[in-house]
Amino acid sequence: MPLTFWRRNLTPYLFLFPALFILTLTVLWPAVQAFYLSFTNYEYDLTQMPQWVGLKNFDRLWRDRTFWQTLTNTLLYLICVVPLLVVLPLGMAILCNQKLRGMNWFRAAYYTPAVISMVVAGIAWKWLFAETGLLNQFGEMLGLPPVSWLANPKVVLFSVMAVTVWKGLGYYMVIYLAGLQSIPAELYEAAAIDGSEGLRKHWDITVPLMKPYLVLVAVISAISATKVFEEVYIMTQGGPRNSSKTVVYYLYERAFKDLEIGYACTIALVLFLLILGLSVLQVSLQGLTRND
Repeated sequence: MPLTFWRRNLTPYLFLFPALFILTLTVLWPAVQAFYLSFTNYEYDLTQMPQWVGLKNFDRLWRDRTFWQTLTNTLLYLICVVPLLVVLPLGMAILCNQKLRGMNWFRAAYYTPAVISMVVAGIAWKWLFAETGLLNQFGEMLGLPPVSWLANPKVVLFSVMAVTVWKGLGYYMVIYLAGLQSIPAELYEAAAIDGSEGLRKHWDITVPLMKPYLVLVAVISAISATKVFEEVYIMTQGGPRNSSKTVVYYLYERAFKDLEIGYACTIALVLFLLILGLSVLQVSLQGLTRND
């Protein structure tokens, strides 16, 4: 009896042990170390042991204007990018869900940006946004003055946002397509009988039934927006005058350029709490959609 009990209860953990061991070494243990280092002074000479400083790094973070500017940029990124990545892919998915000839080619074309490397996409869009790039050339043809897309502090962040939106449209469209194809066609036929046609049928049927997918896309895109890095690194490197610098890029500068590891871990802890809040929001909203 005891042997059978132990076999039944320990066998699952034996199968999980290799994955849990690797996860502990690569994720959990580094996370614990980062949490500890956020309370230490560990910089420049990394051969020296970290010195415990308590909440000194958090006090510095509170008075750091650059951090608050990057946090503002990140929140602005979140506010502007997420609604677009929730609404536009849904419209694309509705169009691509139509049974028309050649629709598979349109789906592939819309999804292509999602499989392109962000490095390649960032370099290509940097050329498009250049002073003599394709966008300004089209503008000149229309009689518009050239725009310094990546050199003007007022528009540079929105230029980087455009790349994020362009890159994510196809990915989130596929998520919506999976949800749309699970909606029975009979519901739309019944709605047509009741006089709900055109865009109204999507408002009456598609949107309510797609609530779980809308919540999923909103939270995933929000978490991705708070961690944006590649676009900024490739296109602007945070300039001009920190106008396009995000929290993750600021963390990268402190950790790998200035070797202020302890302070960078403090920034990472704040970012972790922000992402944790978004994850809790996702769980809560998914619970509400299930209850509905």
